[in-house]
Amino acid sequence: MSSELIQLVKQSFVERFKTDPILIFSPGRINIIGEHTDYNDGYVFPAAINKGIAAAIQKSDSGTCTAIALDLNSTVEFELDKLKPVKEGSWENFVFGVVAEIQNSNKALGNFNIVFKGNIPGGAGMSSSAALENSVVFGLNELFQLGLTKQEMILISQKAEHNYVGVNCGIMDQYASMFGIENSALHLDCRTVESQPYEINFEDHELMLINTNVKHSLSDSAYNDRRSVCEDISSLLGIKALRDATETDLKAIVDKVTPENYHKALFVIQENARTIKAAKAIKSNNLDSLGALIYESHMGLSTQYKVSCDELDFLVAQAKKNELVLGARMMGGGFGGCTINLIAKNETKNFAKEVSKAYKNKFGKDCSVYFVKLSQGTHIVN
Repeated sequence: MSSELIQLVKQSFVERFKTDPILIFSPGRINIIGEHTDYNDGYVFPAAINKGIAAAIQKSDSGTCTAIALDLNSTVEFELDKLKPVKEGSWENFVFGVVAEIQNSNKALGNFNIVFKGNIPGGAGMSSSAALENSVVFGLNELFQLGLTKQEMILISQKAEHNYVGVNCGIMDQYASMFGIENSALHLDCRTVESQPYEINFEDHELMLINTNVKHSLSDSAYNDRRSVCEDISSLLGIKALRDATETDLKAIVDKVTPENYHKALFVIQENARTIKAAKAIKSNNLDSLGALIYESHMGLSTQYKVSCDELDFLVAQAKKNELVLGARMMGGGFGGCTINLIAKNETKNFAKEVSKAYKNKFGKDCSVYFVKLSQGTHIVN
């Protein structure tokens, strides 16, 4: 969490609204393994990070609400009883969606002002959207004493994304952002929405993110398409979700689905199994095994689920050439964003330099390298 970010948001709020706000920090997340398994009721392995959204919020005595996105230098005024989604891709939908879903749950809100700013790179697959949704719901819960539990808050954030943003996301991003534990990753069962924290101490190794700095426009529509494929196959199998299927079950309907869709479902079943194996590898500190699972995950995302892109595949191929990188894969919805790499600490500088040069030569643009700390979830900043 950046204290400069918090200060900047507070200062902007006080200058504009002449009153002291409540301050919230809501983190983004990484995901070690378990991609596209969350909306299949499966397992995932995320962790909250020390990059996220800082928000300042307070009651408004004017007849309207005001929200200010400092990053975008953009302001919107709105009325609580006249909310509807605005054009696709607008940041306002994240705020409007949360407010509308709180009201749909029969909680009374008054007018408020909110100012926010983030330090998560946009489109990096670190869930700046879930961090924003959580900061709004958490702030409003505090401000108007709504009595919502964290569990209820993340469901409101998720519904906002479904109904206002138009992305049928699973629960992982909102959960990791809200429930994160310092220095730990959460092995989350997306059916029960309960998690087991695993302390992450890779000793001589660490997690390094490399951002392709691309986000191909396919991502949202392809995401919703993948989700509907998974739901169709589940209903063919007569099960609630692919989490309940085995590879043998899938083979029984091979002639009833297209080869492409067969491989998408197969990926989900295999990825779910990999997350369970990854938990065991972390517990026994078997980093070679964890790294191998991470590489397998990318191969499946790229060739079976088909949500990777040239830039992500290139970064993973570069990682494979270096024996001090134990595992690498694309992270997030796909078609851009970051790779996550499990790498020896004494190799990070060298690899960062090598891969940056190779990427620039290949694509004519820069990639960005980040290191993150695993941090606590959404909270009030005193």
